[in-house]
Amino acid sequence: MTQQDELSALPERLQDLPKLAGNLWWSWSREGRALFREIDPLIWRQTRHNAIDVLRRADPLRIQECASNPSFLARYDRALAEMARALDHSPTWFHQHYGNLSDRRIAYFCAEFGLHNSVPIYSGGLGVLAGDHCKAASDLGVPLVSVGLMYTRGYFDQRVGPDGWQSDVDEVLDPATTALTRVRDASGQPLSVSVRLCGRDLRVSAWRLSAGSVPIYLLDTDLEQNRKEDRVLTHRLYAGGSDRRLRQEWLLGVGGVRLLRALDIHPAAWHANEGHTSFMLVERLREATASGLGWEDAVGAIRATSVFTTHTPVEAGHDEFSHDELTACTGPLWEDLGVERETFLDLARPPGGGDTFHMTAAAIRLSGGVNGVSRKHGQVTRRMWQALWPDREESQVPIGHVTNGVHLATWMAHDLMHLLDEVMGGWWDAYRDDPSLWDQVLELDPARLWAVHRTLKRRLFDYVREDARRRWRNEWPESARVVGAGVLLNPEVFTIGFARRFATYKRADLVFADAERLRRILTDLRRPVQIIFAGKAHPADEPGKQVIQRVYEFASDPTFEGRVTFLEDYEMHLAHRLVQGVDLWLNLPRPPLEACGTSGMKAALNGVPQLGTLDGWWAEGYTGTNGWAIPEAPGDEAEADKHDAEHLYRLLESEIIPLYYDCDDDGVPQGWVKCMQHAIAEAGRKFSGRRMMQRYVRHYYVPCMNAAQNAAKRRGHAHGTVQ
Repeated sequence: MTQQDELSALPERLQDLPKLAGNLWWSWSREGRALFREIDPLIWRQTRHNAIDVLRRADPLRIQECASNPSFLARYDRALAEMARALDHSPTWFHQHYGNLSDRRIAYFCAEFGLHNSVPIYSGGLGVLAGDHCKAASDLGVPLVSVGLMYTRGYFDQRVGPDGWQSDVDEVLDPATTALTRVRDASGQPLSVSVRLCGRDLRVSAWRLSAGSVPIYLLDTDLEQNRKEDRVLTHRLYAGGSDRRLRQEWLLGVGGVRLLRALDIHPAAWHANEGHTSFMLVERLREATASGLGWEDAVGAIRATSVFTTHTPVEAGHDEFSHDELTACTGPLWEDLGVERETFLDLARPPGGGDTFHMTAAAIRLSGGVNGVSRKHGQVTRRMWQALWPDREESQVPIGHVTNGVHLATWMAHDLMHLLDEVMGGWWDAYRDDPSLWDQVLELDPARLWAVHRTLKRRLFDYVREDARRRWRNEWPESARVVGAGVLLNPEVFTIGFARRFATYKRADLVFADAERLRRILTDLRRPVQIIFAGKAHPADEPGKQVIQRVYEFASDPTFEGRVTFLEDYEMHLAHRLVQGVDLWLNLPRPPLEACGTSGMKAALNGVPQLGTLDGWWAEGYTGTNGWAIPEAPGDEAEADKHDAEHLYRLLESEIIPLYYDCDDDGVPQGWVKCMQHAIAEAGRKFSGRRMMQRYVRHYYVPCMNAAQNAAKRRGHAHGTVQ
């Protein structure tokens, strides 16, 4: 029986359940999530909140019960009605403000998308940000269409051995357990396009995910007609060496443009999210020259309709390929473009010269709008790329910033949202663009907010224990590993969370700089503290793996009394638990190497204050009332590490821990809850995905769409078709 057969064998009254489950809109709808949880709460937990899997695994008798349950049917009807409104663009923010552009499309290219943990085609912050971008676009009615790659082996499952060393395990994605559907042509056959790669023609098919009104198309080369080495090209995210990455990025850019053309989608604006997507701009340049435009006019046309976002303040993090690698993969591109080889290669020459094809340099030169992802990152990016504008002062370099935001309905706990309903009214969500709305959070009853937080914290600890039980039963023979996985954690103890990609500049191990001092802090009898770590190192990042190993050694050290924990296989489901359930979020990047750091925004939305260095979003988000900041450090890296560690310990000992444990007669830490309130208010007011998307629309997308519209009118005049 096929997935479609399984999901269609439903009572007539519930025939639209597959439609609900097949659009990831349900994952950020309170009614949608409650609906699938109600079908079978146990399966809901076992599948990590996967609506498709709930329908596949639920007992048919239980489904029949739901079909005759008036309460369930009322919720079902409400969810269907809400989804219908979500898919209707006419009443949305974009239609109200830019109705004349509603029939145009914006293409958004990214190498990874983190939309839901059931579709593990993301590695971390970039992908989750892309997922939030799509969800915010749907909420606002922005006519976005997204393109990425279908990683049938995902990123990787993380396993940490007894010695603390990370190993990478394939994670096979079964589309039948997801909302993925094959893209088909008019005859019902799988749609495919052709891409020339390494001297041969490669067939590329696609899958579709729906995030509300936003479609995400994912390219797939695992087809029988392709050679074996080409079929595995889209198996793993960021797998293999430089050659594999180059081929994946060529496939994404060229194949993505051709897929949209095959679907008769002709965007007016194009957004390249990070340098991995730069070949999308090159393919459109090829199209423009093939249509008869000269080189300079073609470059100008692409520039006028393109936006580029860079997320990487670290020079080594930008992709660049040798000219020989490029030519072996793409062939003599300059011939298709009708220019000399050096003219083409100059598009992607790094600042200061060099003989590589630099993906970020190419994207900057071919995009009219370029931005970093926080105010500070914008400053860093202008400094990094000033050489491309040698006649301008750094402050005049035309690179702006759009500070990242997070999708509130995805990341804010529903328990907290229900509390806001009571205090701010059930329609507060419709008015959250009004900054003054968030002042009402400061009026929340401290006891009630604290009770919600304690519920979320217990939920995190229950999850940690159950996950440790599952791993011990299935994978772990060593009891010490169970201890390191958090079974000794106490929900009454002040808990710090640190969860992100393990790269050396993020300094997960800075807290261990003075192990004895930290041990005294953690094991204090009157005011104990515990720390939960989670995160993956890139498979090729040996120093990052060494940081994990060091953290794991402390987690396994009995003298720390089980107060340090490392949770394996960090992904979106665990991330929800952490940002909602810890007491303090720790973020210690070495400035200015953090582009944004959206995990802290997610935590703040849930009333979890941040302690961090003034980098990324925290440099503009810290107010003095919503968390704690480590001041800028002088000197070299070693001196900065010493400075930052000292301030970290001092803040914990003298301010943070005493404030948390200073409770009134009812057990409520009034001062701490006030900080929680400010964290929620500031994050909701300034760091939501809605505000991010509105800024992209106003400052980047609409100018591109208008440029495309004006260019179409000029072409019409030239051909005598516009009156």
